[in-house]
Formats: sequence, C-alpha cells, structure tokens
Amino acid sequence: MEQLLRNVQTIIKAEPVIEGAGVKLQRSIGGQSLRDLDPFLLFDHFGSRKAEDYQAGFPMHPHRGIETVTYMLTGEVHHRDTLGNTGSIGPGDVQWMTAGGGIMHEEMPQVRPEGNEGFQLWVNLPATRKMTQPRYQNISSQAIPEVTTHEGAHIRVLAGNVEGVEGPVTGVGVTPTYLDVFLPAHCAFTHYLPRGQTAFAYIFEGTVAFANNKPETPTRISHSRLLVLDNGERVTMSTDDEPARLLLIAAQPLHEPIVCYGPFVMNTKTEIEQALRDLQQGTFIWSEQRHS
Repeated sequence: MEQLLRNVQTIIKAEPVIEGAGVKLQRSIGGQSLRDLDPFLLFDHFGSRKAEDYQAGFPMHPHRGIETVTYMLTGEVHHRDTLGNTGSIGPGDVQWMTAGGGIMHEEMPQVRPEGNEGFQLWVNLPATRKMTQPRYQNISSQAIPEVTTHEGAHIRVLAGNVEGVEGPVTGVGVTPTYLDVFLPAHCAFTHYLPRGQTAFAYIFEGTVAFANNKPETPTRISHSRLLVLDNGERVTMSTDDEPARLLLIAAQPLHEPIVCYGPFVMNTKTEIEQALRDLQQGTFIWSEQRHS
C-alpha cells in the first residue's frame, strides 16, 4: 500500500526578535504567527557576521520543564551550567540540554570573522518528566552520521533514522527526528515518518518544492520559511536548478496542557508559581536530595 503523502499545511515567515542580552534572531515557532507546535515550543534561527548582533549572548538564566537544542552551522558558542558542564560547540555540533526540574546555564557566542549561525529548538517535556534530573549532551560534528541517498541528497542525522542509520541523540523526553538535509540541484528526497507525529521543515538555503496531492503543481517554498506538514507517512521534496538546504524535524505530540512563563514551561499555573518561588528562595536548582 502506498504511504499517505504529507502535504504542506501552513507556511510561516520567520519574525525578527531580540532575546538574551541583545541577540538578533529569526523566530518561526513561539512568535505571533505560531505560538507552539506540540511538542515544539520555540524555533529560532540566528545568524550574522556583525558582532553587535550576537556577541552579548545569553548570560546565566534558568530553565524548567523543557529541553533546549542548539545546532551550530558556523561560529562558536561557549556553554556553562549549574551541573558543572563547560565547553564550546562549533560548526556541525549539537547541544541537547534537558532542563528537567531546574538548571541555570549560559550560552555566549564568540566573535569570529565568519560570524555566528545556527538554530535553537525548545522541546516540551511530558508531565512525568518535567521535574526529572537535568542532563546535558554535547555531541560533536564528527559523531553525527551523514547519509548520501542514491538520488544524491546528503542528510546529517542528528536524531532519528535514515536508511537504517541512527542519530546520536538518545534518552530525551520525546523520540524525535532531527535531520539536516542538503539537496543538490535537480535532486529529490523522500522521508518516512510515523503517522500522527508533528512534523515541520525549515528552509534556510535556496528553494524547495514539496509534493502534494496535485503532482503537477508542487508547493515551492523559499528560504527563511517554516512549513508545517499535515498528517501522513511520507514527505517528498525536490530542487530545480539550484541547491537547497533545510531542517526536517518531527516528534510525537504530548497532548498535555502548556503553561509558559518565560524559560519555564509546565502544565499548570501552580507549577509556574512554584518555579518562581524556588527561584526567589534559592531552591530552584535540581538536587537529588530534594527529588528523592
């Protein structure tokens, strides 16, 4: 039986925002056009060669109830957190941080001639794991496998599975797919996703044509656009005369209440109020003694 095609349901143009201590970003999820996309809460694209656009960074700040995912294309970001983790992520690296019951961290971009570019994704945690022990995964570019299909597409597999190749991200709150897809000119790529999963793509280079129920008129979408895919089992994309690059991201929705307050995402207002009290009383940081 032929797999049901996922059509483009919604197209979102990224909105300019300023976050942290003054970092310029382009936001597609978590903005005015798309508040959330269960289980995804935020998706930002940052990128500039002007130091003043990013060097102020994200000084020490709290998180609870979510996972934050930073994927770098160029430049370097220094990380430090209250678990004692320190280090840097550079081109092709990914940082997957589970905030769980409470963590403080900072992400400080380093000024480089090539500038700084990458993405940050926030993924919701299920209610049963909101207050879990925080965890930090720093995965180097060399540890991320790349698959080249017989059509010529190049896919970096951060999470999920492509042609039997598994990504290195494991043990996170949802079972995600996170692919960095490069399509040369006149190239097609089809990927299969379980029915019922939330799925979106973000084009950041070139133009991509997505197959739909009218084969003669595919949906062509240019860079700096995020597209939400409807339900189905497969997504098919292709390029014309120019290459393109995009992220394809998917996961099972949680179907749980979402109550947000800045860097805290819980299920009830009471839980948010508790997070604020913990922060004020100095008991915010997760500890094994308090959660045993």
